[in-house]
Amino acid sequence: MFENLREDWQTYGRDLSRQGFWVMCVFRFGQWRYRVKPAPLRKLFSFIYRVWRTLIQIMTGIELHCETRIGRRLLIEHFGGIIISGDTVIGDDVVIRQGVTIGLRHTGLRGAPIIGNRVDIGAGAKLLGPIHIGDDAVIGANAVVLTDVPAGALAVGVPAVIKPRRAQSESSPADLSA
Repeated sequence: MFENLREDWQTYGRDLSRQGFWVMCVFRFGQWRYRVKPAPLRKLFSFIYRVWRTLIQIMTGIELHCETRIGRRLLIEHFGGIIISGDTVIGDDVVIRQGVTIGLRHTGLRGAPIIGNRVDIGAGAKLLGPIHIGDDAVIGANAVVLTDVPAGALAVGVPAVIKPRRAQSESSPADLSA
């Protein structure tokens, strides 16, 4: 837990005012409490976790359950309106912005997104259902992603259309003025 917290601290630029860091602290504590062996102590920590999680949800507008499997260095860039299902799997170095929903497509049906490494999720994006988002993919702002996104691709629109990403060096000033 402490190694992950140290890494989270660095990810958030050692800035205690970043609400994403608060959420990650409570998340890491929530996962750690499962490893506590004496049942009475684990129950006490579970109660503390539930109180902290509720306070953090109210203060930040970020809902992140401790059952979610998260890799290293998750960066919640902006706070507010973020919901992440407990069934979701998130890889390393993922960036999430405000208004993002990652979760189930239909109530009562299992299956949440599996997000690869180095994925950039734009503001207001919705990733729903048992989909796979490949490594280095970019999800555009307000995109509604209902299908798999291959590695390195761009998903934009409602419903999202998958497009290949151009390398930054390929775009020229003429492309930008058009």
